[in-house]
Formats: sequence, structure tokens, C-alpha cells
Amino acid sequence: MPKVPFLKESRIEDETLCVLAEYARKYGTVTAPPVPVEEILEVLLGLDIDFDDLDQSLGIDGVLGATWFEDKRVVVDTSLDPTVDSSKEGRYRFTVAHEVGHWQFHRHLFVRNPAQGSLFADNAQPSIVCRARSRKDPAEWQADRFSGLLLMPKDMVLRAWEARYGGLEPYVAVEEIADLSAKWGLAEDERPTIAVARELAREFHVSGQAMQIRLIGLGLIKPEAPTPDLFSL
Repeated sequence: MPKVPFLKESRIEDETLCVLAEYARKYGTVTAPPVPVEEILEVLLGLDIDFDDLDQSLGIDGVLGATWFEDKRVVVDTSLDPTVDSSKEGRYRFTVAHEVGHWQFHRHLFVRNPAQGSLFADNAQPSIVCRARSRKDPAEWQADRFSGLLLMPKDMVLRAWEARYGGLEPYVAVEEIADLSAKWGLAEDERPTIAVARELAREFHVSGQAMQIRLIGLGLIKPEAPTPDLFSL
């Protein structure tokens, strides 16, 4: 893959807000979750989306999604089809948003020079292949961050949290995490998904794990006990 330029998280978040603003300008503001990620991909960006057994068709293990930039085409692995297994909806939506992130940030890296031949000897090969377990190179990290920020916009998450809990006070989850870790026999480097994250995830149609990461990032879940300050001693 061509060299991917560094992007700050603030730049990635700005791009998600631009996408939502453009969608709002054309089709109406998204005021409440879930964010219509399929419509963004198909209607706003003009990409086609389909399902396929990507492991078989590409001959690569563990592929969740792939994008063909020149064909404006996204394919998601059949294992994530939410019409077959509704429990996969969150992972499916995250994958779709992930591919939108690749489209927004990386397609220019694959633009073919008219004086050269095709980017691939075999045009059937995708520009981007996204696997379930792979070292997170810059392009994959950027697409992951874009996906989480697009599906769970800051203002929307804050409003949902405040509506549920009556304010923006964070939840200190130390005891719940410890209890769940002991119950499930998790290792020290494994963190269980707590109840508040699972509840809010259902509202946003994302996975509990994705929502928990977002809530921790926003400071609404504290996975560790806060350090006492001078006035609390």
C-alpha cells in the first residue's frame, strides 16, 4: 500500500463532522442515533455495497471488508450480514463506517496515473482489504478511528448519556470491571464490557465494546479509580 500520511485524531473527527454536515445539507440533520451509515455510503457517497464470502473470493483468511476504489464498490463478508444474524449488526455497521473512512482518507493514494497501467495486474483485486486480526497499520487505525467517531458523534453521545443519567457525571467502573473480570476469568489485560456501555450501544446500534471505548475516550466511563485531589483527602 502507498505510504499513508499521519493524521491527528482531531483531523479524523473533523472529517466525520464534515460527512455528517454534508448528509444534513442534502437529506436532513441526524439528530438522534443511529447514524445512517449505509445511506451515507450509498446515497451520499455513491458507493455500491454487497456481501460475499471474502475469505473464499480473495483467498485471504479473516477478511471483514474490502473496497475497490476505482469501481466505487464495498464488499462486506457474509459472516457480518445482520439480516442473517442480528447480533452482528454492530460489527457490520462498524465495518461499513470503516470502509467509508478508507474512502474519505485513502482513495487518493490509489488514483491511477493515466500514463501508467492499472494499479493491479488483476483488476478484480480490491484496493483495500480489512482483516479481523491484523497489525494496525496507519490506514487501518485511521479507518477504525473514523468509524467510531462517525457512528458515535461526541455531541450525540453526550446528549444520550445526559438523557439517560440526568447529567454528565462520569461512571467509575472499577468495581464492576473487577467483578466481571473475576466472574468471566479474564486476564489482567482483558477488559469486560460493562452494563452502561451495552445499554447505550443498543441505542446507537454499535457493539458494546465500541461504545465502551468511545465512552472511556470521552471521560464518561472511568475504568480506574480517580486520583484523589487535595480537597478530597
